[in-house]
Amino acid sequence: MKVCANDLEYAPVPGGRTDVSTGVPLLTSKLAVPVLPDSLVTRRRLVDLLDAAVRTPLTVLSAPAGWGKTAALNAWVRAGGPIQPVTWLTMEPEDEGDRFWSYLHFALHTAGVTKGEDQQALPAPGFVPHNVYLAQLANALAGLSAPTAVVLDDFHRVRDAGVAGGLEFLLRHTAGRLRLVIATRVDPALPLHRWRLSGELTEVGARELGFTVPEAAELLARHGVELPDSHLATLHGRTEGWPAGLRLAALAMRGHPDPPRFVDLFSGAQPDVAEYLTGEVLADLPAADRYALMSTSVLERVCGGLMDAMSGRTDGAHLLAELEHRNAFTVALPGQYPWYRYHRLFGELLRAELTRQAPERVPDLHRTAASWYATNGLAGDALRHALAARDRRYATALLADHWPALALCRGSGALRTLVPPPDAAARADPELALAYAADRLDLGDLGAAERYLRLAEQNRSGLAADHRERFAVMVAAFRLAKAQLAGDSGEVLSTAAGLADPASASPELAGDDAGLAAVAYTALGAAHLNEGDLTAAGDALRAGLTAAEQAALPCAQLLCAGRLAVVLALRGALRAADEAARAALALPPCTGRCRLVGSAYAYLALALVRYEWDRLDDAARYLELAAGTGDPVTEPILGVGIAAVRAGVLRARGELAAGYETLVAARRDLRADAPRYLRDWLTASEADLRACYGDTETARDLLIPLIEDRGRTPPVVAVALARAYLRDDDPGAAARVLPAWAEDRSDAPALPLRLQAGLLAAVTSRLAGDDHRASAQLERVLQLAEPEGFRRLFTQGGLRVRELLVDHLDSGTAYWSMVTEALKATTAPPVEGNLPSPALVEPLSERELTVLRYLQGALSNLEIASDLSLSVNTVKTHVRSIYRKLHAAHRREAVLKARQLRLL
Repeated sequence: MKVCANDLEYAPVPGGRTDVSTGVPLLTSKLAVPVLPDSLVTRRRLVDLLDAAVRTPLTVLSAPAGWGKTAALNAWVRAGGPIQPVTWLTMEPEDEGDRFWSYLHFALHTAGVTKGEDQQALPAPGFVPHNVYLAQLANALAGLSAPTAVVLDDFHRVRDAGVAGGLEFLLRHTAGRLRLVIATRVDPALPLHRWRLSGELTEVGARELGFTVPEAAELLARHGVELPDSHLATLHGRTEGWPAGLRLAALAMRGHPDPPRFVDLFSGAQPDVAEYLTGEVLADLPAADRYALMSTSVLERVCGGLMDAMSGRTDGAHLLAELEHRNAFTVALPGQYPWYRYHRLFGELLRAELTRQAPERVPDLHRTAASWYATNGLAGDALRHALAARDRRYATALLADHWPALALCRGSGALRTLVPPPDAAARADPELALAYAADRLDLGDLGAAERYLRLAEQNRSGLAADHRERFAVMVAAFRLAKAQLAGDSGEVLSTAAGLADPASASPELAGDDAGLAAVAYTALGAAHLNEGDLTAAGDALRAGLTAAEQAALPCAQLLCAGRLAVVLALRGALRAADEAARAALALPPCTGRCRLVGSAYAYLALALVRYEWDRLDDAARYLELAAGTGDPVTEPILGVGIAAVRAGVLRARGELAAGYETLVAARRDLRADAPRYLRDWLTASEADLRACYGDTETARDLLIPLIEDRGRTPPVVAVALARAYLRDDDPGAAARVLPAWAEDRSDAPALPLRLQAGLLAAVTSRLAGDDHRASAQLERVLQLAEPEGFRRLFTQGGLRVRELLVDHLDSGTAYWSMVTEALKATTAPPVEGNLPSPALVEPLSERELTVLRYLQGALSNLEIASDLSLSVNTVKTHVRSIYRKLHAAHRREAVLKARQLRLL
């Protein structure tokens, strides 16, 4: 039977087992879910991830070769997810044009998607114009009663742009019934940006597909291999979770007599790994691109300009971007655009190939890299490559010219390759020994750094007399850097104070060298901040900022500016902190780790400010930007500050368990000898959370020992303890532990703590019946809070603070608009009919019931007192007790709850 459409005749081809355009039979094997080895690990987290992913129209698994895309999809299909049936099609290079659509047509029909009364006459591609076929297929899919999933594996093999265009058409015109899942090494030529913006795209990359350490252990176990935890972590680090690399290692270790020894020697030059990477990655690249990759393999990170210098090309930036886009084991460094790095095993393969093909080029490549880095202000990288090239003269010249930056700025955070051990010249040349010490400090190897520092000091007598003073300055700067890396605040404070104050320094260190002052004051400010001395920290950081500007040291400028912003925020100078943090982020960026650390401080300051301004969403956003860059040893305040503010945000949102977990993690990361005030901060934050749970007993147990074992109670502890006492309805105990707060004294707590203490003092006075004192204390708190815009302590203060504010409006205040805005921002009382059924824990007295009846009317407290022949203060006391027992914030809410309890 012939069917006509658009004046054309075609024969219905339900199965479409032959490509009409070529007559070549279609292979049914391409429609089968591949059978994978039994030794592969089924990872439930990926199955769950894909179950969630197919709720969006488009899912793209994009990752390099061997990253387990097919295995993940295989496990997901076999697990039987939420959308059935699943149509599978494995792509090959010749699947273009009508041949692709014939395969898709055949796959859909075989899976039963297009079968049925209305779909049996759907023509195969080639019998009708392409646009007609797409429209008919879209209508058929849109008419399905439930969504259907189509998996296109190895989609990177398709080069026909028309295929991507047709798929995008189907996605837009199938009424959400088509769920397309694409596995590819290269992002498909679909308008991903549009689907991403609309929230209809799920992207799964190498990070999600990579093996975790426990998954790697399971994979090895399936191959009969067991490793000690340390070697398992080493293997996972070297493969970066790459599934194919782990599987190749597992296969090689299966018959190895000493698996841990195998891990120690495992690299990208391993024959099986090298063969795989060569065949899957390098073989597809032009010779010029392979040359560029080998030339830059001596680097830990690479950008376009550096690739051009190393390889003689002019399009390095384009090549790197293309390699990253193609998932060719080239990874963009987060936060360091336009820098990239090679996957560790891939880089090792490239270096092995370079050493095999042209070993004589290696020293010259290191010299070229050192020169480029030095020209571009990257002293640490320049020194490292000068040492790797064994260019003694250039290395010591770099040290002499850039020692302040080398002492201040740590490495970029990229993978470091160890510079070869020095030759005997370093033992006789103190400047070369100091250069090696600087490089080992950048690597974080404090033991080796100390050995080279001693060697440098022992041999400095061999230097010319006019070089010794400057050399002593450099040694002192690197000793200071070593103390910072070790987290030795005492050593930092003593050493930095001597270097910053020429009068107290030794004669050979005296002078007004701006570079030395910048190094010293930057370290001094950081140490004072970590110890909690905000005044001294602020003074040192301002001095360091001035010296850094004079010495043109961008890394010191950013570190001082970022930390100064945090100091200002902690002291309560919120507006100045906000301005300082923004100024720090606007500074010319340093390309080393200083940029990450300095920026993290600036973002933490912005988060602290937004938290106090009660802009919690903004605070959370800045916390995310600040997180993940601080070293808990050298920058403990970053970790503690981020955790404390995040816990506060979570507490305000009612997510108490998440807040507690945040604090536990921060305490775990903190060193045992970390400054005490940081531990106090975390403990006080935990006590506040526990009090919010109602666990005031544990809150007190956490805090009271911190008071008993020292002479002066830390204000942060005293405030948290007072808050716990108030939650236990013990205002007397709360008042006794509160620190002095009202006077502007030099030894007064920081302003945020003064405000919290003052507000709690006002609450205790009100509960004690001293309304006049409570009003005066609250007015003083408002006076202190208003200039900086403090808001959170009022809006998140709870019912008693709200009552206090309501009464204060009646009493009269110079800050009427501020109080009114705070009341508006607190949780509005629920309307009648939506209140939960309350339970009256403590009964009302007869007199309170009498006063409660009066509250239904419009009489004032004074008029009620006159009618009952009571004093107005007695009536106010009864009213407060009624509010407390009914958990009400004001008269109307008390009446509504009393009616629900049938008290009225």
